[in-house]
Amino acid sequence: MSKRYALGIDFGTESGRAVLVDLSNGEEVAQHVTPYRHGVMDSELPSGQKLAKDWALQHPADYLEVLTESVPEAVRQSGISAEQIVGIGIDFTSCTMLPVDAGGTPLCMLDSMRENPHSWVKLWKHHAAAKHAQWIDEAAAASGQRFPRRYGNKQSSEWMLAKIWQVLDESPELFEKADLFVEAADWVVYKLTGELKRNSCTAGYKAIWHKREGYPDESFFAQLDPRLADLPQTKLRGEVVPLGSRVGELSPAMAKSMGLPPGIPVAAGIIDAHAAVPAAGVVTPGKLVMAMGTSVCHLLLAEKEVEVEGMCGVVEDGIIPGLYGYESGQAATGDTFAWFVEHSIPEYVKQEARSEGVSVHALLERKASRYAPGETGLLALDWWNGNRSVLSNMHLSGLIMGFTLQTKPEELYRTLLEATAFGTRKIIESFERAGLQVNELYATGGLPQRNQLLMQIYADVVGKEIKVAASTYTPAVGAAMFGAVAAGSGRGGYDDIVTAASHMARLQEKTYKPIAEHKIIYDQLYQQYSELHDYFGRGGSQAMPMLKGMRK
Repeated sequence: MSKRYALGIDFGTESGRAVLVDLSNGEEVAQHVTPYRHGVMDSELPSGQKLAKDWALQHPADYLEVLTESVPEAVRQSGISAEQIVGIGIDFTSCTMLPVDAGGTPLCMLDSMRENPHSWVKLWKHHAAAKHAQWIDEAAAASGQRFPRRYGNKQSSEWMLAKIWQVLDESPELFEKADLFVEAADWVVYKLTGELKRNSCTAGYKAIWHKREGYPDESFFAQLDPRLADLPQTKLRGEVVPLGSRVGELSPAMAKSMGLPPGIPVAAGIIDAHAAVPAAGVVTPGKLVMAMGTSVCHLLLAEKEVEVEGMCGVVEDGIIPGLYGYESGQAATGDTFAWFVEHSIPEYVKQEARSEGVSVHALLERKASRYAPGETGLLALDWWNGNRSVLSNMHLSGLIMGFTLQTKPEELYRTLLEATAFGTRKIIESFERAGLQVNELYATGGLPQRNQLLMQIYADVVGKEIKVAASTYTPAVGAAMFGAVAAGSGRGGYDDIVTAASHMARLQEKTYKPIAEHKIIYDQLYQQYSELHDYFGRGGSQAMPMLKGMRK
């Protein structure tokens, strides 16, 4: 019998990727990346219209290009027959949402609305709805709502409800014209199948939907704004389906444009970081997965639901059926390192990298690895894009202390790496204080593949061994696993995600173990990090939000 494959399509912050995965062993036989033509629109619309601070938009046409360019190219590179593909899975950054009309057309694609910024896709890191998130928190506390406990008692400006309320508040006429507000993951699945359904992962983590209770009741939404009273029944309506569900089958029109046969089962979408969990082989409690990219999501499986300070959400069956999936995160990691390299590196460092034929990142990693912990004399807070966990405050900002006239770029680079590791330790301690076990750590994504110094620092700071997924494209592999589950064993796939993971998950042989003498020093530095964390993050100083307000 010929081999069977699943197609995982990963939609990231800057690009989309199609990966073909062998169902028998999880091997990635081909992959292709399509950069988003319009990128992240954080300063202006395609027309040149300027955007305010903290906006982050995208063009939905870029997502369709990933389907029509990366999918056929991946199939061509693989040399397999498209008939061997049994399922398709989608993962996406979240909450990435857009308003659509009654026909499913994004409002930004209508001539009458394209100049309204609210008609475009709001990317996950759109933070301009921060005040609306705060208002939701205040209203929920005042009315004694239960749902805040599942989200660390704080809503994020990145999430669905805050973004919808911003649209209503700032552009009520566009709000009225929107038939639905949908996650981009669900919209792409709709384009593939013609079926618009909401996946339980994004609905649970980003739209305060609960498996047993649904959305909060009408009175709460009316408390926010009377015009939101019927939001769950109108603009958030739609069946919420569990992960691994077959939403539909690939339509003839999309099949033709993607070079695939029609009728391939398509799974419900999933958040990119969450898809990485089964792809790393994690399907049991007590194992924390760090999905490391532009930001980091920390995913933990458990058998009980408890309140955890600063968690981004706990959703029953949110990652693996039968378990509670907890999410926390850091709002910037790879983004921070990229910012530093792109905007803060002197020309002599760039020339040295060019002369050696290596990237600036690689050069800085090598130079930074020559320093022992503490030797730079620097310490930083990792809030360059705000703090997601455990403080859930997007008004916070980055900080470095210990500068001297002798400070070198590689010292700053190492300090930024260390800061993100301290942030992860803070998150792990939050889980453990709540009574959840964190026995093992797993890392997925591009950063663990490219930066060995980063992973060793994480192991030293956290004090735990770290295992690394073998794939650079772990979310896409996880999405492919769910595509295989959507197909089911009757069509060459698998009947559940645990079985799929047992065949398709792969880890590197190399692991990162803490170095005892390093941990001793990092424990001391972490004490100081914690003092700064609490001083600037828990009300000791209002300097960060004040400065951010003045910048606006």
